[in-house]
Amino acid sequence: MDAVTKDITERKETMEEDLLDLFKSNLKITDWNVPEADDQKAAEMIVEILQNKLNHIKEDVEAGKYKFY
Repeated sequence: MDAVTKDITERKETMEEDLLDLFKSNLKITDWNVPEADDQKAAEMIVEILQNKLNHIKEDVEAGKYKFY
């Protein structure tokens, strides 16, 4: 296993937890801002925002934007 693969593999759970924390914190913020919020709708909207950003990042990666970051 090369060094990059080892490093990313070792941090995989942390990255996944960070993403879940980002999602949950934004859901809580919606609950604070809108007490009668529809949590399902909020969750779906947050997921869409995160997914769209991930899609843009993926496009940038595929285009080589981070090759020499």
